[in-house]
Amino acid sequence: MMNLIWLQSGGCGGCTMSLLSADVRDLFGMLKDAGINIVWHPGLSEQTGSEAIEVLEACASGDLPLDILCVEGSLLRGPNGTGRFHVLSGTGKPMIEWVRQLAEKAQYTIAVGTCATYGGVTAGGCNPTDACGMQYDGASRGGLLGVDYLSQSGLPVINIAGCPTHPGWVLETLLALAMDSFTQADLDELGRPRFYADHLVHHGCARNEYYEFKASAEKPSDQGCMMENMGCKGTQAHADCNIRPWNGGGSCTDGGYACIGCTEPGFEEPGHPFTQTPKIAGIPIGLPTDMPKAWFVALATLSKSATPKRVKENATSDHLVIVPGIRKTGVK
Repeated sequence: MMNLIWLQSGGCGGCTMSLLSADVRDLFGMLKDAGINIVWHPGLSEQTGSEAIEVLEACASGDLPLDILCVEGSLLRGPNGTGRFHVLSGTGKPMIEWVRQLAEKAQYTIAVGTCATYGGVTAGGCNPTDACGMQYDGASRGGLLGVDYLSQSGLPVINIAGCPTHPGWVLETLLALAMDSFTQADLDELGRPRFYADHLVHHGCARNEYYEFKASAEKPSDQGCMMENMGCKGTQAHADCNIRPWNGGGSCTDGGYACIGCTEPGFEEPGHPFTQTPKIAGIPIGLPTDMPKAWFVALATLSKSATPKRVKENATSDHLVIVPGIRKTGVK
């Protein structure tokens, strides 16, 4: 069995709530069958008080093997690097010290959610708590554990980014570790598992026909593409949200809300309202990944000139005004 410790630091607990909503019949049974034993989780384990502290101390000393360390929430280094803004109750020791000690012993170290990976919402604004991620501070490597940190397996921190992170991403990572089939090659350049980070939220989006014709939504209830006016970053955000629906049936864009790029470092401070697309000379600043501006302008002009009436009118409506026509194709 692989022993797993899950700590919660400077965050809202949303990643745990997301995991509990995983689209599986028996979450804990699945983990147990995979050979993963949740030794302690602050919200799910029976041990509290002195019993919980004994478990953490045993792992920190090496008396109890620690295979997987999961940390949820950003690491609060303030004030002045002491970490005293967040002391683990009953220990008198800052959470950042517990994380450092346990990370030294762990075979694998996982940052669960964007707060733990890059700092996230907790690190936004003037960041009075000096919050950071496990091995990143925003998009810069370093964070709490430092640039050179490697777990006992030789891997850096595995960054399962997302706010909250998709339960499927957490489970698939844990199962891959249990099968000893996760390597450095499975991480992208920001430390995220490539099985989801090699995709874009744009992939599989139900609004892709509107995107193709640049038929754009103008207000929140519209059915059109939300990239041009509504702030959607689906063409830039690395995640498979529309390929792997949340809870088996939805995503932000399916629910009518623009993708805010929550898997990316710095998403919490875009410099503009989340639901507005900043533009220069009428051209959106956040263009699709890998597309030169000139190409986008040319494509958008051509696409808009060829937009079918059905797509154009439906784009700015909250329901289908014109349904697809029925045409005999001659196919037998």
